[in-house]
Amino acid sequence: MGEIVTERTKKLNEYARRIKAGETLTAEELADRDRLRAEFIAEFRKNFRAQLDNTVIQYPDGSKKSLKKQ
Repeated sequence: MGEIVTERTKKLNEYARRIKAGETLTAEELADRDRLRAEFIAEFRKNFRAQLDNTVIQYPDGSKKSLKKQ
């Protein structure tokens, strides 16, 4: 499966590179970075929850249990 790099990820990586290089971000850039991070985390959580909801544990006796949120 190939890696999908979105514009959001590219922008977050750009901010990280600039900070690592010793640059300071403007207030607008910091606000944009925080917004992009929040979007990324929300999407990650949604996708991870969907993955867990579709996961099933099979026990040695053959019984199965779903990991859906209860």
